[in-house]
Formats: sequence, C-alpha cells, structure tokens
Amino acid sequence: MRNRNRRVDVPRYILLNHIIKYIAVFLIAVQFVSCSNTKKTTYFNDLGDAQFSETVETLEPILQKNDILSITVSSLNVEAAEMFNVANKRSSRGGSYDGKPLPDSGYLIDQDGYIQFPFIGEIMAAGLTKKDLRQYITKELIIRKLLIEPIVDIRYLNFKVSVLGEVKNPDVFIIPNERVTFLEALGLAGDMTIYAQRDNVLLIREQDGVKTTKRIDLNTDELFTSPNYYLKSNDIVYVQSNKRKVGSTSNTVPWLSIIIGSLSLAVITIGTFR
Repeated sequence: MRNRNRRVDVPRYILLNHIIKYIAVFLIAVQFVSCSNTKKTTYFNDLGDAQFSETVETLEPILQKNDILSITVSSLNVEAAEMFNVANKRSSRGGSYDGKPLPDSGYLIDQDGYIQFPFIGEIMAAGLTKKDLRQYITKELIIRKLLIEPIVDIRYLNFKVSVLGEVKNPDVFIIPNERVTFLEALGLAGDMTIYAQRDNVLLIREQDGVKTTKRIDLNTDELFTSPNYYLKSNDIVYVQSNKRKVGSTSNTVPWLSIIIGSLSLAVITIGTFR
C-alpha cells in the first residue's frame, strides 16, 4: 500500500528561486511607488524652451521705515562734501549680531518716515525710491549752494532676506547688491532638502506695516511670471516639510510591518514547498 503521508522534499535551490522572485516583485513595486513621486522633488516640471519678460518695477523698491541707508555725497570740493558723509562712518564700537558684523551707522528712516540730513534737516524718505531721494538731496544741495555739482549715491545697508524651514542652511542673508531672485535666495541657503514641499513654498512680505503671504509652486513655471521672482528687503521664505518628513518620527512602524510581512511571505513560501 502506498504511503499517502510520505513527505516530499523540494530542493533548496527551488525554494530559494521562489523567494528571490517574490522579493524582486516587492522591490519593483516599491520602486514604482517611489518613481511616481519624483515630480514632487524637482523644480519646474515639463518646462521647455520659454521666454519670460522681466518685471522691472520690482527692481526699484520703495523706502520704508527702519531702512538704513548709506548716503554718500561727493563734489569738486572734497572737504566740503566730507561733512555729509559722517553718518556713513562705521561705529567706533564695532560689534556684531549673531556672529555677523553690524552694518555701518548710516541714515535710519525713523518711525515717522524721516531721515535727518546735515544742513538740509528732516527729509521724508519713506515712500520714495532711492532715485527719488537722490534727486531731492541733489537739488537741495544745489539750491542751498552747499556744494558745486554734487553727486549723491544711495545704497541700502540692511537689505536682507530670510530663508527658513526645510533648507540645508537656514539663515538671514545680507544682499550687498540689493538684488536677489527667489531661486538665488534658496541657493544661498544650500537649496531645499528632499523633505521640502516644493509646490507650497511660503513667501512672507511686509510693506507699510502690512504683512502679506503668498504660496508659490516651484513644480510649475508660475514663478517666472510672478512679481515675487525678485525678493524685496526683509522678505521671509519659509519652506514647509512634506508628509514624509512629518511622519518620519513614526516611520519605524510601517517599515517594521514591511519587514515582518516579507519574512512571513518567505516562511509561507518555504512551508508551501516542503
């Protein structure tokens, strides 16, 4: 009589072959899911050859309260012009803020919008552009016969932008040339991390005491036609974390489930062919 309960042994290489196949299928599935999210981690998806006009109006910012200006006056009479440049001298005390050198003293636009300029007195600077202020000071110096053929140069001493959140090096950046694009600011911060929400970057801007917020999607080309392409002084760029980063503290549980599931699958496979 034939023994129906006789055990049939399957060669180990056959079992190993089946296990490898299951693992390969699992890895392919994981890779497919990962590739589906690739577009969320890149800039300007599907952007081909294009041409965008520059928004010139954003390059001449309006002076605001608390701005610090370097106003340099030169003339044929060097000694006479020097008295107007005293405020630009660096403070003898020096000092720093958060490890960075303090700016020159300069001319501070006070809470009423004025600066105090030698021999001219109070000048309403808030609300003007640098060009407007330069023309006004030049005109007053000539009318009052204080200087002959004066040349006035005005620069910001505290033009800065802040980049915070999911970037490599979050910081406050002083911009010497007073011109920085949204992308350049991200570059100064070391670019966004893999955990950043590239389709939901927050721009915080304050003008005339009013704070405004704008959400920017860097997965599209909308930034190139936006007035926010060039940042303004005191702008804050905040890069939010994506769901992957938010859930990273509890990622042990799903990965443990995957590992346990894979091992269980291997055990079931071995048991099936034994």
